[in-house]
Amino acid sequence: MKGLIGLVGILSVASAVAAQDSPKWGYECVQGRCRKVEAANRVDLVSLGVCRLFCGDDLGTLWPKPTGTVRVGNTLAHFDTDGILFKFPDYKNQQDFWEETHQRFLDQVKAKVRKNHVLRQGGKKVAVDILVDKDSLALDFNTDESYKVDVTEDVGNVAVKIVAPTYYGARHGVETLSQLIVYDDIRRELQIVSSVSIEDAPAFKHRGISHDTSRNYYSVEAIKRTIDALAMVKLNTYHWHITDSHSFPVVIKSQPDLADYGAYTPEQIYTAEDVRDVVKYSKIRGVRVIPEFDAPAHVGEGWQKKNLTVCFNAQPWSRYCVEPPCGQLDPSQDSLYDVLEDIYREFYEMFEEPFVFHMGGDEVSVSCWNSSSELQQWMLQRGWQLEESDFMRLWGHFQENALQRWDKVASEKLPIILWTSRLTDVPYVDDYLDKDRYIIQIWTKGDDPKIEDLLNRGFNLIFSNYDALYFDCGFQGWVADGHNWCSPYIGWQKVYDNSLSALAGSKVKQVLGAEAALWSEQADDSALDSRFWPRASALAERLWTDPTDSWRDAESRMLIHRERLVENGIAADSLQPQWCLQNEGDCPNLL
Repeated sequence: MKGLIGLVGILSVASAVAAQDSPKWGYECVQGRCRKVEAANRVDLVSLGVCRLFCGDDLGTLWPKPTGTVRVGNTLAHFDTDGILFKFPDYKNQQDFWEETHQRFLDQVKAKVRKNHVLRQGGKKVAVDILVDKDSLALDFNTDESYKVDVTEDVGNVAVKIVAPTYYGARHGVETLSQLIVYDDIRRELQIVSSVSIEDAPAFKHRGISHDTSRNYYSVEAIKRTIDALAMVKLNTYHWHITDSHSFPVVIKSQPDLADYGAYTPEQIYTAEDVRDVVKYSKIRGVRVIPEFDAPAHVGEGWQKKNLTVCFNAQPWSRYCVEPPCGQLDPSQDSLYDVLEDIYREFYEMFEEPFVFHMGGDEVSVSCWNSSSELQQWMLQRGWQLEESDFMRLWGHFQENALQRWDKVASEKLPIILWTSRLTDVPYVDDYLDKDRYIIQIWTKGDDPKIEDLLNRGFNLIFSNYDALYFDCGFQGWVADGHNWCSPYIGWQKVYDNSLSALAGSKVKQVLGAEAALWSEQADDSALDSRFWPRASALAERLWTDPTDSWRDAESRMLIHRERLVENGIAADSLQPQWCLQNEGDCPNLL
């Protein structure tokens, strides 16, 4: 769509010239770029958003970029916001989902209009017909998220047809439709691309973020705002790292002292009702919530009355763990597994029977376990020694017993996710972990040779390699001088170019996808949006589209997309001076 294609047809919808207080500048497409032009005596100019729709090789407002066929005409239609009519699939179990999706779409459309602007009256009606093959609301690794959107125009109406095999694919189609609508601030009109056909499907089935809400507490409102942003870019996973050694904010009714003693304050908790609310809110937006209960390390606060931990808050902490407070479960205590069973049962219920469970399993410290004379004695009585291999055996003992308790409360043997750790290294991975049961989440660097070891053994992987996907990196140190351990800061460009196909090579089919991780030592509600966004959007296009181009080719679309996040209430970081947004292509250093 080079040059002026699309801009000629735009003029057919402009029946009025700019009002007296219209912008002094407009845009025209010149050699595939939107160029800023003085608006005096020019009735052919359009707003930046309208220009970006058609000027260049891509539909410049779409994020993530579609993977299938895209056919676009060269006209826009002015439409009436009160004339948007939705026809939903006739599945009773989907009705409340579609009602909320409809309202969310209307809110997104209205958010495009600038504050204090009054829309020009009139315009065509928009009839949206949604067809879904299945009534199922399952959102797992087998869910088909593909969709097709067709938009056509006749004399009085714009007809939109969205076809998908599942609710989630159709919901993605509605999200794409919202990005085919722009606000022309010169003519004070909302306009929709009136001739388009898009076929689209994701490259990877697991696309999301991992969010730590233990080190600092996050409100349910902030979590929901994050879910809204995930939905905007078709990310489908919110991995909830809900507990750690720092706090135990989730209320377990059968073990109330965990939150009573483990929450930072009585108000900073997540009840079962809160969790169910987040799960449903997310599912309506095409996002599954994966619960993580990290163990046997990363436990501490909340367990004070249990007498089931080792080295809790031991000092100096650097001898026993990677950051304060230290704490690990004592696998030798039989009663530990009764408590875990209670936690697992309530997790399974409040997270609405998740299809997969994350058991954490990283950063276990041998020196922590070895600091307990009682645990040493238990091992020696069984004929074990106190070497690393014996502590790996202890870890394997814990994992086997914990898994049995999870299986006892779940309706079937579900996939289990574990972080990379010493237990996932050779030879221990062969002794203790079954490739048909465990999915391994990579948090080491993308060039770690252990990745190849796991792929060669047939494990499915999820990538969160810290050199590209840890969003807490690059800030000041908090346990030492200087910067934090994984500095420097990771920009959206590095996230975008973190190709899973390149990392996994010929075994990329064993890669389910990836998650950007935010560990919250230095973040809470006030920093949440800017930590994730718009960097997580770069991950979204990497996982949905798996582009062969570099971030340079996506930069102008990213700037437009960042503005859309902000207009929808997401406080996404600014990437460049606004001048660069308004003067496309003039900021990159091309030397």
